[in-house]
Amino acid sequence: MKNKVINQKEYEYGFSDINTSIVSLKKGLSVDVIKKISVIKDEPKWMLNIRLKAYRAFLKLKNPKWGPKLEFINFDDYIYYASSVKTNPKWSEIPEKIKDTFKKLNVHEADAKFLSGANNQYDSESIYHQVIQELKDKKVIFTNIETAIKEHPELVKKYFGKLVPYIDNKYAALNTAVWSGGSFIYVPKGVQLSKPLQAYFRINTKSVGQFERTLIIVDESAKVHYTEGCTAPIYDKNNLHAAVVEVFLAKNAKARYSTIQNWSDNVLNLVTKRCICEENATMEWIDGNLGSKLNMKYPATILKGDNSSAKCISIAIAHKDVIQDAGAKMIHIGKNTRSQIISKSIAHNGGNATYRGLVNITKSASNSYADVQCDTLILDKISKTDTIPTEIISNHTSFLKHEAKVTDLDKEKMFYLNSRSINKVNARHLLVLGFVEPFVEELPMEYAVELNRLLKLDLGTE
Repeated sequence: MKNKVINQKEYEYGFSDINTSIVSLKKGLSVDVIKKISVIKDEPKWMLNIRLKAYRAFLKLKNPKWGPKLEFINFDDYIYYASSVKTNPKWSEIPEKIKDTFKKLNVHEADAKFLSGANNQYDSESIYHQVIQELKDKKVIFTNIETAIKEHPELVKKYFGKLVPYIDNKYAALNTAVWSGGSFIYVPKGVQLSKPLQAYFRINTKSVGQFERTLIIVDESAKVHYTEGCTAPIYDKNNLHAAVVEVFLAKNAKARYSTIQNWSDNVLNLVTKRCICEENATMEWIDGNLGSKLNMKYPATILKGDNSSAKCISIAIAHKDVIQDAGAKMIHIGKNTRSQIISKSIAHNGGNATYRGLVNITKSASNSYADVQCDTLILDKISKTDTIPTEIISNHTSFLKHEAKVTDLDKEKMFYLNSRSINKVNARHLLVLGFVEPFVEELPMEYAVELNRLLKLDLGTE
């Protein structure tokens, strides 16, 4: 396995574990590959039928026109399933190499510190799952999708693919055909969780595709905070990550979905995330995008119920040879609905950071309000940025506000900090932190500290 030689200060998670797979399919996608995945998972025939329908749709669907061009992707270059452990192992049954990986990532340690539960994925399978007794007592379901299909088939059948159908786009179809791993969460009526649930996704194998499927169902007046992190080694070949996330919020429910995506620069990250809010429900996306060769991610919220609301706060950091094409989508259907998009982008060392978003206030969404703020910080003269909003208002009682700003580092503030004996490197870092503060202040403390450190590494300010 040939790896690129990297500087650990550039990307400290670029290490790999050699030859850990016990099951790995050959490159390429076919009906036979899909059937093999289904057999490995010992899943019911109804799920195999969904996979095969999705595969047929995938073959017919074109690459989406929304976002950068993707025609360069050769789907025969990827491995669609690789696993290094048996299904649902105990921590004691996990190979030491993989344990060491997660210890280096501080994931297992974080489980005990501040989380209600954790689901960690390595290549195509969940390799470790922990749920505290409190969740069991409150009848909260937090497991992987494979287990949910066996133990809660009625819930999976009711919600799987209903918000992101396999015909939605080419990569949703691909995910539905070959999905493996991901989280399943059901929070019963009235249950409000005070601590986050976490998932961590690690790609290890060269040229492998990771296609987790996350399904979150929050019942009436319930509340949940779900966090996820992502890393991968650096290889001389691309890895493909095409996840699907579906979040269902019942009346008066609340959910927050926090992501710190820190993929290596050989990962193509093509994700579909979507939530639907019933009456008076509230959705929050906290979305951090560092790394990836190409990142396309636009968390979407459908404000179906009256008085429902949503917020998406995101940052995207683009450096040399990285395209960050990110934003959010807000669809207003119910009356008196509210949405807010705050997008913070940083482009440096020749990076390309683009905000691409959609706000659609439909005819039925009377007396609704949308606020869009897009700010980009460009740190040199060779980086690029674009703001590409699509905004539609179809009634006369609603209001939409859009602000966009592109700046460089404030020379007067730099001079002021330098005059207070703060060197240029630290002053630059402080100004960048001030720029992304609306995002950082929404994170749990442990994540905020980690993001601060990652920004230092990415921007070369350490």
